[in-house]
Amino acid sequence: MQSPDLTSILDLSPDDIERVVETAIAMKRDGSAPVLRGRTLALLFEKPSLRTRVSFEVAMTNLGGRATYLEAHQVQMGDREPISDVARVLSRMVHGIAARTFAHQTVLDLARWADIPVINALSDLEHPCQVLADLLTLREHLGALRGARLAYVGDGNNVARSLAFASVLAGMDFTCASPEGFELTPEDIERARALPGGGSVTLTRSPAEAVSGTAAVYTDVWTSMGQEHEANDRREHFDGFQVNADLLARAPAALVMHDLPAHRGEEITGEAIESERSVVFDQAENRVFAQQAVLSMLLAEGLA
Repeated sequence: MQSPDLTSILDLSPDDIERVVETAIAMKRDGSAPVLRGRTLALLFEKPSLRTRVSFEVAMTNLGGRATYLEAHQVQMGDREPISDVARVLSRMVHGIAARTFAHQTVLDLARWADIPVINALSDLEHPCQVLADLLTLREHLGALRGARLAYVGDGNNVARSLAFASVLAGMDFTCASPEGFELTPEDIERARALPGGGSVTLTRSPAEAVSGTAAVYTDVWTSMGQEHEANDRREHFDGFQVNADLLARAPAALVMHDLPAHRGEEITGEAIESERSVVFDQAENRVFAQQAVLSMLLAEGLA
């Protein structure tokens, strides 16, 4: 991999993306060698988690290693002691850090001060591990990523941003439909379009336009953790952006995707999640295998 850390999808090249996905497929099919025997991953989490915590713990176990979980109140990073000290202490004790934080700058600060790989397990800016699992899921169901069309309907948040970057790197065509004021930024789009890989990014305010003829329709919550005070206002702005039967009728062959947890009845209906076209729980399962691929590359390769 072109970076010792995974703080952003932008740390990966097109070849890295392909390698992660193909390695994950092989591990899912054939099982995993204990390449991380004797190695420990610190899970440094400021936010609660189901999929992220369990998938990292299972991934490390499958690779022969172990994970140790550190909650925010235990560490009080930036309060009880500075991020620089936390990073340097953990560098003396473990072999990698997976950080699930509110601020992306916390991930960058950890990477700056740590002498071990730092993985972004979620920040307000990006969610690279989720998106690698999403690419794995699409590869399984579509057979290939290059040339595939992916539509995202909803908030231009961390997941949408990582999807935009990853789609271009993987040679996919990504269309993002968001209401005014909630789009990906012009800087995001400019950065995505400048990436290698051959994919494309298009913005629209029309969910119907976004999903027409697409291979997959993706959505995420309208209100993320830390934005609960905006929930009522966001529901008004996102009226018409729900993934439901009417919208999916415009893409009759499209997969239905959501990174979970879902607010059923808001950004997506229960009917859509439970439909035969839904790959939502495949996405969740694939967190394990995508992360195994990343962990094996960052923590095992080049080490004695």
